[in-house]
Amino acid sequence: MNSYAQYSYPLFNQLPASLKVLYTMVLLIFGLGYIFAMVQVYEVHAGRDGKPGVSVQDIQIAYRGSNSGTRLESAINGPMSSMLPASESATIVSWLHTDMSEEAFNKEILPILETRCTACHDGSNPHIPNLTSFENVKTVTVVDTGVSVGTLVRVSHIHLFGLAFIFAFMGLIFSHAYVRRIWLKNVIIILPFAAIFLDVMSWWLTKVAEPFGYIIFASGALMGVSFAFQWCVSMYQLWFFKCPDDEVCVVP
Repeated sequence: MNSYAQYSYPLFNQLPASLKVLYTMVLLIFGLGYIFAMVQVYEVHAGRDGKPGVSVQDIQIAYRGSNSGTRLESAINGPMSSMLPASESATIVSWLHTDMSEEAFNKEILPILETRCTACHDGSNPHIPNLTSFENVKTVTVVDTGVSVGTLVRVSHIHLFGLAFIFAFMGLIFSHAYVRRIWLKNVIIILPFAAIFLDVMSWWLTKVAEPFGYIIFASGALMGVSFAFQWCVSMYQLWFFKCPDDEVCVVP
């Protein structure tokens, strides 16, 4: 007996039109949101190692830090790279690698920061550095140790709750899909949750040992593939699915 004859959960072709429309709207919004999430990941991490694109080394620098550069330099090369022209970035990096004198700061660096940075880095937000004076900037010219523990706590609980909600709804929708092997459908639903756990735990472990950066990279890729597979299968079967065997597509 085919396994689909053993349970009564409806497939996409058996749903009312209103539920199909609801699921379609949810999938469209989730899909758009995931695209923006990928763009945001790229903007935050790309270029930290001085090379274009996102690499495992970029991930390692983001969470563990870089012994070869300061926090300010890592930000300029990474998430803030699009905020400054290359010539101004080079001026700041040159100052960081020379005497870092207050005189040179006031003459060459402060005007750049006031034009490009202090609209956000003015001290009003306690979660981002204050770049309005020499004394404040000195605090981000120390060796880069990566993301702080406080920030990790904050983003960990946001990601765990947020992503769990997204994939719970995605899994609910995907549960209506026709997949010949029930065990395979269950594995596909479980995979993104395993990836979320590995991803967030590896953020913390990368601060201890760099090789865990590879797990962050791999778990992020696994999460993306899981999302894309569930999204594409669900969207297709919502409106275009035709059961290959009438017997197994009938709800008992």
